[in-house]
Amino acid sequence: MSAGTEEASTQVAVRPSRRRTRWTGLAAGTLALVVAVVLSVAVGSRSLGPATVWQVLWHDDGSAAAVIVHQIRLPRTVLAVGVGAALGLAGAVMQALTRNPLAEPGLLGVNLGAATGVVVAIAFLGIGSVTGYVWFAFLGAALTSVVVFALGGSGRAPTPERQVLAGVAFSAVLGALIWAVLVTRRETFDRYRHWDIGSLSDRDNAVIAQVGPFLLAGIALALALGRQLNALSMGDEAATALGAHPARIRALGIAAVTLLCGAATAAAGPLYFVGLAVPYAARMFTGADNRWILAYSVLLGPVLVLGSDVLGRVLVAPAELPVGVVTAFLGAPLFIALCRRRKLSSL
Repeated sequence: MSAGTEEASTQVAVRPSRRRTRWTGLAAGTLALVVAVVLSVAVGSRSLGPATVWQVLWHDDGSAAAVIVHQIRLPRTVLAVGVGAALGLAGAVMQALTRNPLAEPGLLGVNLGAATGVVVAIAFLGIGSVTGYVWFAFLGAALTSVVVFALGGSGRAPTPERQVLAGVAFSAVLGALIWAVLVTRRETFDRYRHWDIGSLSDRDNAVIAQVGPFLLAGIALALALGRQLNALSMGDEAATALGAHPARIRALGIAAVTLLCGAATAAAGPLYFVGLAVPYAARMFTGADNRWILAYSVLLGPVLVLGSDVLGRVLVAPAELPVGVVTAFLGAPLFIALCRRRKLSSL
């Protein structure tokens, strides 16, 4: 798409009040993210004073407090930021591709694809560590996206409806396969359920190093698609008339969703409602411009995941609630409240 066409496809009159709201919301989201990061490092199931946390943060003296901060909380915080940004962006891209504000990455079967990879690694290869099966989870997610894209566009140009139907159908097959293995292999079920509930605990720097490049590549690709997604939102015919290529945009969009959701799910397990609620909330400040929705999703996704993780640490201290449980409890009421506040038709 030429630069002139891109400008034509996204040039929408924006009221000054809307522009101010966008920048104010972006600043508030940035501040919320900073606060969430600070809380994630400073607060945990084991109480550490702010002065102690600050001291060991800059001077790793090998003490118990330093081990907690540097080997547990910092890697957990970094991973939460990456996973939150990835899931928020994946949801925003998925909703833009399908032109459906209720769509989320699970419609493509990415979560179940990752789950299938984990089950295969545990049941048939004897792999039981997160660093061991993270590659299988990502591979399962990637293969599922390729199959769904091929099925949704076989013999014709892919459309959002065919992609969703192909994702739902293939997810049903994968779900049946997973449970067929789990009900016959008790040990596999015991290991799998700890991953399936969604958690950031026991994830170290090795996991971050494994999924980090895929997360960064997916984030860069998703953010670069903002203008093209705006063109696609006007419909295939209008986008084509403007010089865009709907099939190429969808292929790149699905590639971004695969990188983002596949890597995030592989590292932390499935976290529900993040990819659904975050882009929905972003539209309250941004309107329909996908460039702004993507930018907001990068900030709001980590805020939701970090906030959920911190709550999970303190609500039942000294035990912990997995972050996947907390995001479900927070995400569902939040999404219902957003639906009640704004009509879907207005989005």
